[in-house]
Amino acid sequence: MADLSQARVEAFLEMMSAERGAAANTLSSYQRDLDDLFSFLNGRKVSLGSAESKDLSAYLGDLAKRGFQPTSQARRLSTMRQFYKFLYAEGLRGDDPTAILDSPKKARPLPKFLSIDDVGKLLSLAEEEASLPGPGQFARLRLLALIELLYATGMRVSELVALPAKVLTQEGRFLVVRGKGNKERLVPLSKAAIAALSRYGARMAAERGEREDSPYLFPAASKEGHLPRQVFARDLKDLAVRAGLPAASVSPHVLRHAFASHLLANGADLRVVQELLGHSDISTTQIYTHVLDERLRELVQTHHPLAKKAKNLD
Repeated sequence: MADLSQARVEAFLEMMSAERGAAANTLSSYQRDLDDLFSFLNGRKVSLGSAESKDLSAYLGDLAKRGFQPTSQARRLSTMRQFYKFLYAEGLRGDDPTAILDSPKKARPLPKFLSIDDVGKLLSLAEEEASLPGPGQFARLRLLALIELLYATGMRVSELVALPAKVLTQEGRFLVVRGKGNKERLVPLSKAAIAALSRYGARMAAERGEREDSPYLFPAASKEGHLPRQVFARDLKDLAVRAGLPAASVSPHVLRHAFASHLLANGADLRVVQELLGHSDISTTQIYTHVLDERLRELVQTHHPLAKKAKNLD
């Protein structure tokens, strides 16, 4: 590193240590980041102290080409911001070239995906176990009702466990769900969900004690008065294991994803799915189209004859 650049980096590191209390590992990280930036700028015949926004933007682009993830790029940008703010504050340059640089966009993680067959396995086993008489049948009927309702409506788990007991007295194939911001939306119920709810309700009526006076559809001796979502999540994962599915791939939220993905895969309109999920912004719903895109890409790569031929040529 050129003497002038090295001196400025050393002054920056001294400031970070003395004034900010940066740890040794942090200082080493800053040093490595700035060394790498210096090497890149040197290739462009630009000094570290005189780099412009376009040079630093090009550096970020080079990081991406080298396979650095957005999080790593963002960390390098943070180092640059602190370094050039230091130079500006010390009067070593008249501007901050990082001021107009945008942070690298992080790739939005795709939701975990359950196939229709996977959901079928869960529902079949839940139905089979709910039909078994004896101790614990009420809990098994409750689990079946929870899963059927969730997969039929795509409700948030917080909305599901807090459903009112009056749901059992309503008629028709629609359910009013109270979601975020106290907004209400209408969701349809499948025949299977209605049947599971009816069986659960009949058993509920036969139960005695606290459940009789509870305002909730899924009452429990919790501080909320209804079944905690963590208990439902635990029971669902246990069912997944018994059904031969990885516990890590199954959760109430994954079932909500499955509801949306399966609807879209079968031709549902994106706006309709947005309404059913209770999303205020359609961009949130669009993540499920990316899931379908990825699944279709895998399908083509696996089954298309030309894709197979190309793979054999590798």
